[in-house]
Amino acid sequence: MNNTLTPIQRHLFSLKDEGYKVFQSALIPTVCKERIIGVRTPALRTYAKSIKNSPLAIEFLKVLPHLYYDENNLHAFLIAELEGQALFDALDAFLPHVDNWATCDSLRPKYFKKDKTALRAHIERWLHAPHLYTRRFAIEALMLHFLEDGFEPTDPMRLSAINSHEYYEQMMIAWYFAEALCRRYEEILPYFTAPLLKEPILKMARQKALDSKKLTEEQKAVLRKA
Repeated sequence: MNNTLTPIQRHLFSLKDEGYKVFQSALIPTVCKERIIGVRTPALRTYAKSIKNSPLAIEFLKVLPHLYYDENNLHAFLIAELEGQALFDALDAFLPHVDNWATCDSLRPKYFKKDKTALRAHIERWLHAPHLYTRRFAIEALMLHFLEDGFEPTDPMRLSAINSHEYYEQMMIAWYFAEALCRRYEEILPYFTAPLLKEPILKMARQKALDSKKLTEEQKAVLRKA
């Protein structure tokens, strides 16, 4: 093994699964396969928990960007354990370095459920970021935390108005509307039937909704006719 590797990189290579590397490489075309070690997610989560709050982890979170995809996922899991301003500072430092959908979607801080006021304020900034995956992260946060308590009718209005040509942003907007339809059917249905969504987002959102087990067959029939 390369002697120039950091202690964390050496440990990640010790967890390498070649078959999983091949699998991940196919799923994440935006990351070159040389940057994927191949550490399975449960092993990565276990390692994150074993080093969280340690000097090793604290120093690791300060050093950006990382070379390996697996390091970015480890970073995401470590950030998810933070709270308060420390969490938001760490997110602002890390998000601009996220370069793929999988790392972006792995970043799910527990603290967001505790302080939705602070989260809402940061989402407003992130939605207007120049960086693709920062915006994707913001849209996902709206989907995960503001479709029930804290829902604002202006949220779907704003997202439907986004004119993006980025596939991974379009897909997250589609996911938001599919999930929103399942949670708030009567309010969100017009976005599908009018329609108020742009192609190809409408097509992706409709398919996701039809694949969902949360809608009744009657609701899906209405969606198919739209």
